[in-house]
Amino acid sequence: MRLRGYADDVPKPMVEIGTRPILWHLMKYYAHFGHKDFILCLGYKGGAIKDYFLNYDESVSNDFIWSQGGKNVQLLNRDIDDWTITFVETGANATIGERLKAVEPHLQGEDIFLANYGDGLSDVQLPTMLETFRQSTAVASIMLVQPTATFDIVSAGPSGLVTDVCPLGRSDIWINGGFFVMRNEIFRYILPGEDLIREPFQRLIEKKALLSYKYPGFWQCMDTFKDKQHLEELNRASAPWKVWNHVANSIAKNSDVISAGV
Repeated sequence: MRLRGYADDVPKPMVEIGTRPILWHLMKYYAHFGHKDFILCLGYKGGAIKDYFLNYDESVSNDFIWSQGGKNVQLLNRDIDDWTITFVETGANATIGERLKAVEPHLQGEDIFLANYGDGLSDVQLPTMLETFRQSTAVASIMLVQPTATFDIVSAGPSGLVTDVCPLGRSDIWINGGFFVMRNEIFRYILPGEDLIREPFQRLIEKKALLSYKYPGFWQCMDTFKDKQHLEELNRASAPWKVWNHVANSIAKNSDVISAGV
């Protein structure tokens, strides 16, 4: 409802940022760090996600040479040809916990896996988050971020007099950023009908098996039209989540410096 006009015919992860859906941006981010084997937990209008990849057009985000009146299209680079995507129908009304349980058979043999809500972007250094988790005995890790809303936190004393006003983003409040690292053991903590955060994570907390990873850098979810506008503006400018471009730009800058020196 908060994205009416943009998500009427597609699930939220398929709402476009630039020329590609936010899901593509997120998968491109993971692929940059070498994680190219994906499992998509399909629910509401999951067919739109299937159709998108079944009819994927690489020319939209890659340079190409067009010749012979369009009979010959030679791509100069590719972006998803080395991805493997498993599409799993997990139910239109399933909870996140139920969706995760539904893909458990596809994760057999995987000691550690990554999970994501599919509607938020970040430039967090994934290898660091993953290594921090590997060195722990935790069953799951959750990335914590500071809220991006422009609200103020107001503190007041017993008499009602205001004692402090602080922007929410500058407070010491941290929220769930939707980026997870989990061990296969997580499935033992998810019971039928449960969500992921409320019951299973509470059990992990009681066993001291839930790790947090605080990230103060860039993070932005897409819950509202305003969020989409902000991501569109960033996409036209710095696009901090496009870590795959940052490396290319760095190489290009270094090459320019070397050329100038010569």
